[in-house]
Amino acid sequence: MKRADEIRHLLELTPRQVIERAGRHLVVCETLDDLHRHLAESIFDDICADNERGAPTRLILPVGPTGHYPLLATMLAESRMSLANCHLFFMDEYCDDAGEALPPAHPLSFRGIAQRLFLDRVVGACGLPPAQVHFPDRSNIESLPRIIDQVGGIDTCYGGIGIHGHLAFNEPEPGIREMSCRVVRLNDFTVTINALRAGVGGTLEGFPRYAYTLGMKEILASRRIRLYCRNGIALDWANTVLRLALFGEPGDDYPVTHIRGLDYVIVTDRDTLASPRHLL
Repeated sequence: MKRADEIRHLLELTPRQVIERAGRHLVVCETLDDLHRHLAESIFDDICADNERGAPTRLILPVGPTGHYPLLATMLAESRMSLANCHLFFMDEYCDDAGEALPPAHPLSFRGIAQRLFLDRVVGACGLPPAQVHFPDRSNIESLPRIIDQVGGIDTCYGGIGIHGHLAFNEPEPGIREMSCRVVRLNDFTVTINALRAGVGGTLEGFPRYAYTLGMKEILASRRIRLYCRNGIALDWANTVLRLALFGEPGDDYPVTHIRGLDYVIVTDRDTLASPRHLL
């Protein structure tokens, strides 16, 4: 079946049919706030369980969604949870044309967003060693796979899903599932939807065209994959990719479809689960 025909068929499914067909692979939250709380509680529970058994916690984390980070920071601080044995690998980071990662003060910097919403509140309060927090950039992009191996691999990869199925910034291209950490050129679809969602007035000219990213190789090697798919804005941009992520035939044109056969769960809200107004 051609991808366009498959998408049309998937969009014809009612929300109830999607839920029934997806089974344990789908969790539906009522609202976006509920989705953020689900993500915060999931990460908290991972750390708590590992601490109780004296094991390290090794996570891949996104900056998008971000609404869970203030909730998680509060939960960790109030419980006085130790993060001394946590290893956090953030998915990606924008860079300029010369390969320099955006500085934390830049409004689009993922490191800056994570610091303001989360890291600055837990590094001191919960004992999270700064050396165990990794954002991909020029200095570590080649060594990140080795660092992940040295800490014992990734327990859980948390992430969002891009408009055409990218995880981290793994844009569609041949052989994507075997690609490792690298710098990528963002395609026009990614730049456009991100410029609409970033509070920058939809500017395309000033928007970063390059980024550092963890690879699909590292993401798919995670022992668990937990993805949070949501519109987050008034546009229904994620409704199609949600259904493709759940049911689409695996293919490099939508990288998220390569999760098939792994331990994955996708969490969404009622708005993103809804059928589109128009079928094309």
